[in-house]
Order: sequence, then structure tokens, then C-alpha cells
Amino acid sequence: MTESAAGSTIPRRILGVALRQARMRAGKTQVEAAEAIDQSEQTVRRIEQGTVPTPAGKVDNLCRLYGSPEQSREALKALARETKSTARRWWHSYGDVVPTWFEVYVALEQMASRKRCFDPLLITGLLQSDGYIEHAIRAVEPKQSDEDVAASAEVRRSRQQLLSRTFPAPLRLDAIVAEPVLLVDLPDGVMRAQLWKLLKATELPNVTLRVLPLSAGLHRASVTGAFALLDFPDEGVSPAAPTTVYSENRTGAIYSDAPPEVTSYEEDWTALEGAVLDADHTVKLLSHRLKELVDRER
Repeated sequence: MTESAAGSTIPRRILGVALRQARMRAGKTQVEAAEAIDQSEQTVRRIEQGTVPTPAGKVDNLCRLYGSPEQSREALKALARETKSTARRWWHSYGDVVPTWFEVYVALEQMASRKRCFDPLLITGLLQSDGYIEHAIRAVEPKQSDEDVAASAEVRRSRQQLLSRTFPAPLRLDAIVAEPVLLVDLPDGVMRAQLWKLLKATELPNVTLRVLPLSAGLHRASVTGAFALLDFPDEGVSPAAPTTVYSENRTGAIYSDAPPEVTSYEEDWTALEGAVLDADHTVKLLSHRLKELVDRER
């Protein structure tokens, strides 16, 4: 089967994760799942690995076996229909048939072995302090209730466990932070706590944090905006999961594993790496900024 005939790998991988998690929550085995859709255990394994497209009818049967609520069934069936698409880019529109509770990006992030990310306006979510998380959420969605803010914050905090998990191996994170992000003025010592968290992150063996200084001027990624590159482990699955680009805006997100687009973003990443401060100078800049805030708040 050719790559195009297999369809976009992104919905398939996300659907596989969702079905595997639903099966495990229900306490069902792959053998039981295979019987429910009249397929082999190997086919169920391939579905959960995201290597084959899955008809919506079989997804519905699996969801019923797992006791998934109707909203989940409809969302996963919609995703199953996407697995037959030949598009190499996949668009997830917030508020579309896949509801906001279905955390597409979180699923991919959990599967990844390495994440490279750049955001010119925010600290990456995996390195945000508690106070910064709340301020960031309220800045983007000022009308959210306190309960919704708390729920969103808990999701973001739980994602940070990827950096310290024991199995599979912790996510390798390469993050580039633009210097203006460090100069944002936040109340109640929030930025001071955030800078401290960033400094502690530089001590983790699986985290590389570097600052893009103001002195770098204009660069290749100046018009790219925030993006992430997700690399996936080789699990002996053929074809292996390709590197995926993720980029979002207010109304949705684009996921792409098309080689030309991945190559373009990797070239942006290489250009950024050539302009950032090295590890030692990054720590010095963070420490200097932290000292400024501490002195000012005394």
C-alpha cells in the first residue's frame, strides 16, 4: 500500500491512541476487541498503532464494547473518516465535529519521544509555572469561569509529567524562548517564579532551553510564528511515524507530516538554533533577569 493510499498518518495515530486508552479503561483485551469487529488481534494492534485506516463502523463497534459515551463515539467515528483521507496535512477546527475535549495535540505529545518548540510570545506550556499558566489562560480566554480555568490549568500541569515520566522514557524537550517573553511584567511575583522554573528546567538531562536574544534581529522564523516539531520513537512499526509539525491559531490547528512542510519548518528550526544563546549564556541571562525582579520586588 502506498503512503497516499494509506491516508494521512496523523488522524490514524490519534485515533489509535484514543481507542487503546478506551480499551484499557474498559479493562478489555485486544482479543476481545478483535472479536467485536470480526478481525484478528494483529489488526487491532495495527489500529491502535495507527498504521491502518479504520472504518467508522468498526470504530463504533469498539466504542460500544468499551462503553464509550455517545459524544466520544461520534467524535472518534468522525476521526475514523479522516483516516481515509489522502491529505498529508490535517486541520483540526475548534468547535468542529471533533470537540474541544478531544485533546488532539495532547495525544500526539504523549506519543512523541522528542519535541522541538519555538514560541515568540509565550513560555512553552511544558515549562510554565502555576501562576503563569493561569495568567496565560485568562489572557487568551478572559470570559472563562474560574472552574474552566482551573480545569484547563490542570490539563497543562499534567502534561508537564511527560518530562519526568519513567515509562516510556521522558520526553526530550528542546525549547527556544524569545527574550521579549522574559520581559513581560506580571503581578504578584509570577514572572519571578516562572524564571526560577526555567532555571530549574535547564538542570534536567532531557531538557535543552535556549534564549533567542533581541540582538538576533530578524531571522528566518520571523514570520513563522509559534510551532512545534514532534518526533516519534521507532517501535518496529512499518511505516514508522514521521515527524509532525504542529501550528495553531485562535480558530484551529494544522498538523502536517508532509515532507516538504516538515523540511521547511526544520530549516526554520536550524536557523533559530544558529541565532540563540548557548546554554551557559542562556542561564546567565535568565539569572540576570531573575535578579532584576528580586531586587525590584524587595
